[in-house]
Amino acid sequence: MGKIAIVTDSNSGITQEQGRDMGISVIPMPFYINEKMYLEGITLSQEEFYDRLTKDEPISTSQPSPAEICGLWDTLLREYDEVVHIPMSSGLSASCATAMGLAQDYDGRVQVVDNQRISVTQRQSVLDALSLRDAGKSAAGIREVLEAEKKESSIYITLETLKYLKKGGRITPAAAAIGTVLNLKPVLQIQGEKLDAYSKVRGKKQAKRVMLKAMQDDMQKRFNGYVEKGEMCLQAAYAGNPEEAAEFLKEIEEIFPGFDVHMDPLSLSVACHIGQGALAVACSKKATI
Repeated sequence: MGKIAIVTDSNSGITQEQGRDMGISVIPMPFYINEKMYLEGITLSQEEFYDRLTKDEPISTSQPSPAEICGLWDTLLREYDEVVHIPMSSGLSASCATAMGLAQDYDGRVQVVDNQRISVTQRQSVLDALSLRDAGKSAAGIREVLEAEKKESSIYITLETLKYLKKGGRITPAAAAIGTVLNLKPVLQIQGEKLDAYSKVRGKKQAKRVMLKAMQDDMQKRFNGYVEKGEMCLQAAYAGNPEEAAEFLKEIEEIFPGFDVHMDPLSLSVACHIGQGALAVACSKKATI
């Protein structure tokens, strides 16, 4: 069995230190703040990001340079036979397509996985890749399994403010103004490639109820077979609001007893477009051999 290296990016929520502990490589996502580049988890912490965001400093997302990606692959391939690269969903960033293009020059030794995951669900894909590798799968075999199950995940997100959806052009200024006055909280969903609207309710408390009910429906209907086999993971995420997130975690655990719920800070690439104060609940199927 050849040696296989696992690579992901910081959108997975896996920190540099956690990556080292897991034996994987984590590419930091770049951000530009006031036209200066920062790297997530290296020169840009969660705390600094939200401090700059709340000050309305201009922040834009970017993607790792081809030179950085190829440099990492080249280094790994001196020690490993193959590389499995797990970027964020191709529907949310061009970084996946970029990596796929670059991998064409590696004669199959680099397998780029496009399984439509982000944040905590992307992290689960990394854990699955490690398990599949340890079970003897090749890099191509790992990619095939992960991509075959790419739709077996679900994310629901609610926001504290409509400000960033307005800035991103997802809603009109008028709709944002009315929504703010009426205390409307959108519930968004990621079911595969895109971030889409799911519901719109009055207040954060009601938004959390809607998300949890949607997740219950997914677990009882869409993923019921996997739940019965113990193959579903339950997750949560938040955007710069750890105290509120801790309370939300308790609510999730009460509704889904028996699940070990993993919670992480939300990927900054997502938080950049929805703002501080967001909460998310997610689930994803464990890959099976």
